Amino acid sequence: MSTDQEHEDQDSIRARGEQAISDFAQALFDSQVLENALAAAFGAREKALEAQQAAMSALNLPSAGEVERLERRLRSISQRLEEVEEQIDRVSRDVGEIRRRARKPTKG
Repeated sequence: MSTDQEHEDQDSIRARGEQAISDFAQALFDSQVLENALAAAFGAREKALEAQQAAMSALNLPSAGEVERLERRLRSISQRLEEVEEQIDRVSRDVGEIRRRARKPTKG
């Protein structure tokens, strides 16, 4: 068998394989059974999330969203505290400078 013939055979096998995969994908896409299974899976997921939220609420545990909101608020408070600390440091330096100036005898 020549290399040209081998390439043609490989191309033919590849083309048939691609066609078979395409036909299979189209059959899955058109399948009502698959559509129903996906709908049931998504419905079950929603129900599981609702049950999880109900259980966490019953145990008085926060949800992930609530924890994220709390984390954002804590970061905001932390930034504000840093700003207040910087302002207090500036005021303290200014008061110290005023005291030093007040202690110096004036020449006159």
